[in-house]
Amino acid sequence: MTRQPFTVNGREYRPPAEPVIVICIDGSEPAYHELALAAGRMPWLAKASPDGFSDWPAHSAMPALTNPNNVSIATGRPPRDHGISGNYILDPDSGEEVLMNDKAFLRIPTIFAAATAAGHDVAVVTAKDKLRRLLGAGLVESGPALDGGATFVEPTRRGICFSAEKADQATVADNGIGDVLVYVGRPVPPVYSADLSEFVLAAGVKLLDDRRPDLMFLSLTDYIQHKHAPGTAVANDFYAMIDNYAGQLDALGAVVVITADHGMSAKSDPVGRPRVIYVEEETNRLLATGAARVILPITDPYTVHHGALGSFASVYLPAGADPAVVGSALARFEGVQAVHTRADAADRYALPADRIGDLVVLADKGYALGRYPAWHDLGQLDAPLRSHGALGELNIPFLINRRLDRPDDLDQDIAEPACVHNYDAFWVATTGLTGGRND
Repeated sequence: MTRQPFTVNGREYRPPAEPVIVICIDGSEPAYHELALAAGRMPWLAKASPDGFSDWPAHSAMPALTNPNNVSIATGRPPRDHGISGNYILDPDSGEEVLMNDKAFLRIPTIFAAATAAGHDVAVVTAKDKLRRLLGAGLVESGPALDGGATFVEPTRRGICFSAEKADQATVADNGIGDVLVYVGRPVPPVYSADLSEFVLAAGVKLLDDRRPDLMFLSLTDYIQHKHAPGTAVANDFYAMIDNYAGQLDALGAVVVITADHGMSAKSDPVGRPRVIYVEEETNRLLATGAARVILPITDPYTVHHGALGSFASVYLPAGADPAVVGSALARFEGVQAVHTRADAADRYALPADRIGDLVVLADKGYALGRYPAWHDLGQLDAPLRSHGALGELNIPFLINRRLDRPDDLDQDIAEPACVHNYDAFWVATTGLTGGRND
C-alpha cells in the first residue's frame, strides 16, 4: 500500500496505513440503526460504541436523492460542483428528459479517479447499476467527460467498479474484475431485495480480505427503507445484517465509515393513502396554459417502491410566467414546505443552477410531490408510501470506527458550514484521521 497523498476538488487526502472503507446505506435515517441497537440487533456497533466510535449528526446534500449524494461522497463536494442534480433531469441542451447516470454529466473528477492516478488501489461496489458509470469514471473508464469539462485520463493502475445488479456481466476489461459470482460466492440477487445490499457487503469483505484496497466504497440500496419503518422486524433484520458485515470489515483492520445518501419519511395518511401534491397539474391550473413542465429528480429505472413520488420538484415555466407569482401561489398548498426561485435554490442548497427549474418546490416531511396523476403508476405499491428528496430527509448517520474530535474546518463555503455532510466521509477517514487540515 502507498500512503501517497493526493489532492482533488480543493481537498488533500492523506490515507492512513489501514484500508479506508465508506459504506453508504441508501435511505438510512438515524432512527434505523438507533432502534436496531436498542433492540439488541447490532452487537458489533453496540460493543464499539461509544469509546471506540465517533457518531456525529450529519446531513446529506440536496436534493436528498441517490445519484446526487453518491456522487457527492465520491467527489467530496456538493452538487453545485459535480453537476449531478438528480437521478433525472431536463437536459438544458437537448430539452429532453434524461437519466443522469453517465459520466458525461460529471463536472469534476472523483476521489476514486484521483486516488487511482496517484497509484492507490481502489474498489467501488454499488447495488444498482445506475451508479456504476458515474462512480467508475477515471477508475475503470477513461476518456473525457462530454459536458462539464472534467477529463478522466487513463489511470496509472486499474481499479474495480461493478454493480451487484449486473455482477454476472462484469469483465476485467470493463470493470477491473471478472467472474464476480464465483469470486463472491453468491448468485445475482433480485434488484428489489435486501439481498442486493448483502451482495455488496459480502463483496466488500471478500475484496478486503483478498485484495486489501487502499480505498473502497460500498453503496447499498434503499429497498427495505422504502417499505419498512425504523424499528420494524424487517428493518431490524436488515441492520443486523449490515452490522455483521461491518464487524467483519472492522476485524480485518479497516477504517470504516457508515453514512447514507439520504433519509426516508412516511408520506401516507393514517389509512395508507399517499399524500401527494401534483405540482405540474396545479401549476398548469394556476397558469391556465398547460405549458408548465415539472421534473421529479427522484425518477429512475426503479420506481416500483416509490412510483417516482419524492419530495423535491423542479418547475419549468413557460415564457412570460412570473416565477415569483407562481411560486407564491404554490407555497400556499398544504404539504408544501418551501418554494424557491432557481437562483435562491442554487445558492441556498449548493445546486447547479443550469440543471434545476425556474422554481424548486420542497414538500413537507409527510408529503410527496408528483407531476399529474396519470403520469404515476402506483399500482405496484404494496406498502404505504415512504420516500425522500427534501429537507425532511436530510438527517443521516455518520459513524466511524475511530474515536475522533469532530473537525472544525469542514466546507466553509456552503450554506451549512458547521454541519458534517456525507461527502466529508473520505476526507474524515483519511486526512481528518491522520491529523491534517481541510486546506
